Amino acid sequence: MQKNPLVLNLLLLMLFTQGSGGNPSPLRLSVQPEKRYQLWQTEDLRVPWIYKQAVTTTPETVEYEIALNSATERTLFYKLQPTPPAPTIDWFTSYRGERSQMEAHGHFLLACSDGGFLQIGESGSPSNSGRILVIKVDENGALIWKQETALFIEGSLNLGNSALEVADGYIILGSQQSNGSNSGQNSMIAKLNKSTGVPLFIETFDSGGADAFEHAATNDTGYIAVGYRQAMDSENTFYTEGQGQLTFLNSNGVQIASFDLNNYLSQAYRIYPTQGGYIISGQAAENTQYGLIKIDSTGTVLWHRQYGFESVDGSADDDHCFALDVSTHGHLFLSGHTRFGYQSSGLNQTNNWDTLTCKIDGSGNLIWIRRQGNPRGFDPRYIHDEAWGIRATPDGGCLVVAGSGDEYENYSAHSQDELSDKWVVYLIKYAADGVLEWETTFGDPGEALGWDWAGEDIVLTSDGAAVIAVDNASFGFLKITPLFNP
Repeated sequence: MQKNPLVLNLLLLMLFTQGSGGNPSPLRLSVQPEKRYQLWQTEDLRVPWIYKQAVTTTPETVEYEIALNSATERTLFYKLQPTPPAPTIDWFTSYRGERSQMEAHGHFLLACSDGGFLQIGESGSPSNSGRILVIKVDENGALIWKQETALFIEGSLNLGNSALEVADGYIILGSQQSNGSNSGQNSMIAKLNKSTGVPLFIETFDSGGADAFEHAATNDTGYIAVGYRQAMDSENTFYTEGQGQLTFLNSNGVQIASFDLNNYLSQAYRIYPTQGGYIISGQAAENTQYGLIKIDSTGTVLWHRQYGFESVDGSADDDHCFALDVSTHGHLFLSGHTRFGYQSSGLNQTNNWDTLTCKIDGSGNLIWIRRQGNPRGFDPRYIHDEAWGIRATPDGGCLVVAGSGDEYENYSAHSQDELSDKWVVYLIKYAADGVLEWETTFGDPGEALGWDWAGEDIVLTSDGAAVIAVDNASFGFLKITPLFNP
């Protein structure tokens, strides 16, 4: 059988020297009808290609034209290749904590320097014997260790929110229940031995009321942690209705200083280093907008922005920001979910929670914003598409991971052998220019692996693939087939 190079992996190099005089004819490349392509460009084949744009051909398209500019003296190479297809499952495994009878719910996934993966969340829940749980697996998903008991102090209001790797351990961020209080929480930072998961230190701080660390980044003297204080809903593992907080800690987890971020964020959720400081994302006031601020190394706010939709007709305008990543080129990616325009009843009831993703430049300027949801084609009034993780991809785009399903007793539907109230992992790929390249879902093929699956976080792997943290009432680790050439 003759192989079609366009189907396998089209690689067309077109050499053109601009500035040669006159108006050059456009380059014409053969393409297939009704396909998606990626157009790339470079001036030097020794450096990475630069993504230019997504190309979608019509049923009549057989050629794609690249307009050439003769204004400057330079040589350009072009590459047009089919958009890679949506991935499939490579492997899946899941684990519970030391109390195997308790459900476990992960929130954050870390790709480790040894090729393995670390997931953090809770065994139990804040209302049912909740304890911080950390599970480490190797590059194939085999269990290395789990830690629950040594991180437990007392009570149920114990949250495992995120982790980061340092040279001699894993730093764990979250909260512990306050001594003698059934409703209080204190922010917590711990350090675990890489090989065994045994705690090297555990430090807690009372920042005011119910408080917690959500995430942290390293600095010259230790760590910069973000989170909240004075939470009104301390049992909520998502949005606690608190006041944003920034905390500086030394390398042993001892607090140095703290700053109030409540003028910008009611819940500071993620922090990553970037050129000239740190980017912090989270929920703006009243949780109706995505919030983003940039600080310098001292904690001084350099700029702040808000993104999302604002209602003008009394319908919902909730925009919940739970995911941040910074690309190698300095672009910022935010994701979460929106209920903009939602009405609980009446003729205008047309939608529910959808994913909401933004690409932003290093100065905080919005490049594009995209709303996407209901991948299985159910009645959108009842479907929740809740995004929790995002990763910038080498082509300038991003991957968004979410959970998709319904939570309504008065609604249940089938579509193409799918059941609406059986939740699935929902994975979305955007190109650098915001074009939706594909969306796909993964779920329990039967009932043995948790029934409901929801995507909680995602990390890229060294072989060009990705691993997704899955909530299936356990800590699920799902590796998908490669997306890129490593």
